[in-house]
Amino acid sequence: MKSLIRSIVNPTDLSNLSTPAYVHALRIALAAQTKLYGLHVKQDGADDVSGFPDVRRLLAQWGILEEDEPLAMIATKLGTRLENVTLGQRDPADAIQQFLDQHVCDLVVLGTHGRDGIDHWLNGSIAESVFSRSAISTLFVPRGARDFVNQVTGNFRLRHVLVPVDHSPAPDRAIEAARGLVQLLTGPNFTMQLLHVGGKGSTIHNSISNLESPIPITIRYGIVVQTIVDAAIEYDADLICMPTAGHHGILDAMRGSTTERVIRQAPCPVLAVPPHSRLLLKEKISE
Repeated sequence: MKSLIRSIVNPTDLSNLSTPAYVHALRIALAAQTKLYGLHVKQDGADDVSGFPDVRRLLAQWGILEEDEPLAMIATKLGTRLENVTLGQRDPADAIQQFLDQHVCDLVVLGTHGRDGIDHWLNGSIAESVFSRSAISTLFVPRGARDFVNQVTGNFRLRHVLVPVDHSPAPDRAIEAARGLVQLLTGPNFTMQLLHVGGKGSTIHNSISNLESPIPITIRYGIVVQTIVDAAIEYDADLICMPTAGHHGILDAMRGSTTERVIRQAPCPVLAVPPHSRLLLKEKISE
């Protein structure tokens, strides 16, 4: 059986602030036994960076690999292939997009930490072009949020998942992607809560009627972003999964979309799933 995630890409500015996102990407790659690309684009005038994380030290710290074992054992023993890629100085959006166009990828993992680093890459016109033609789900790991991968132990904390849903985009694929990802990482012992902000709750029920198993839906009223964030805090969510329209690209967030504003205030990582995402599609099992 092939991995349900064919590869993961972690664009990074190589700063220490990017480490939590890399930790999430690495831990998911280990669970999925798939390839992980660490991707860096050189930038003029960039500050000194710490370099790609020391994978051997992390895996030894997590008790997954012995300290004296060669890095080649990551592939042979753990089934995970790692490749760090540094692209020459050029427009970051073009470089990242070209890489995604040329490499099979089902999940991008991004750290967000203000207007510096990776957020600076993805600001303005870059936000309009990166992922604009892709159907790739993206896991955002906000600075200051509670991570669902412990950087010290490598353990997962994924007990509660919140999925905000609306009439459009259709939430089915995002729900299944979130459920598949969490089951892959931690097994079946988690709860998922759907949240709709506004009226017409019966229509929402109808739009998810084809799911394999029923999921409770909470209907609330108020300012959408704040209501989602408040619900995530109240629910003690470890992950928020946002269905995205996709036609403006996942990172239309930087222009003020609901998804982006949730990411900026989220108490936990946010998984953005476009309507044509291939993340953990069941039909891939037979490939």
